[in-house]
Amino acid sequence: MIPSRLKRLTELRRALPLTAAGLFLLALALPVWRITFEAPQYVETLVVELYAYPRIGGDFGEVAALNKYVGFYYPDPVYVEPNYEVHEKAIDVPEWVLGPVAFIGLAGASAAVSVLPSGKLERGLVALLGGTVAIFGTMAAIIQYRLYQAGHTLDPAAPLNGVDGFTPPLLGNYAVANIDGNAWFGPGGYLLVVAVALLAVAVALRHSPATVGDAPSLVRGGWERLRDRIGRSDREDSSGDGRPTDERPTGEREQPGATRTSDGHSPRTDGGSRSDGPNDAGGTGGDPP
Repeated sequence: MIPSRLKRLTELRRALPLTAAGLFLLALALPVWRITFEAPQYVETLVVELYAYPRIGGDFGEVAALNKYVGFYYPDPVYVEPNYEVHEKAIDVPEWVLGPVAFIGLAGASAAVSVLPSGKLERGLVALLGGTVAIFGTMAAIIQYRLYQAGHTLDPAAPLNGVDGFTPPLLGNYAVANIDGNAWFGPGGYLLVVAVALLAVAVALRHSPATVGDAPSLVRGGWERLRDRIGRSDREDSSGDGRPTDERPTGEREQPGATRTSDGHSPRTDGGSRSDGPNDAGGTGGDPP
């Protein structure tokens, strides 16, 4: 019984969510979000890395000094002591401590779905993917709101108090005064993207008992189908009217208005007349006199 259960885990629809579970856990140990800064005061680019829990890595001390000029401060996680100094006017972000709960919960759910009976596995995979997307979508929306909040509650006592409110993007470029920033995924963020992609593939294969050993042939088959589809689309486009192009030699193509005989062949069009009957017009059959 045990070997049979272990063998079932080699099915791609089970192995992929199990792998995703490991990636969710591994992402906890790595920075999820990475922001780079360029400013005239610094020759080199400054980097700040944020984790799924209240921790900041990289050049967070130098960046904190830059942010102080415009009155923008790192958030206060409220319930735990972070590894950086919290300014008294920083915004409160108590939900930051829930990051590990979400990651561990998704890892546990992914592992649980991977061992479901076949009858429940298909629905479980769909629910898992939908729940994962909903959780990360909600987290992204909350983070973006907190960025808006921090950028529009600048300290009026800051040295550069004439800076207008701004909203740093969750992903993308922005500029404040003479500081240019770029926010993007950190190593942990890329692991999360891969984990969600694996869950999506598992959903696509939820009806298939294909195993890990079948993966190369599935990839080759998918590539060949994609290549054939692209080639067929190119041929249809080259005809100009969306129909496949007739690639036969010109002499073998049917002319517009051509008729067919009862046996499905086109009649001769060599300019002469042909009679398959016993009599020609004006004759009585046989050889001419």
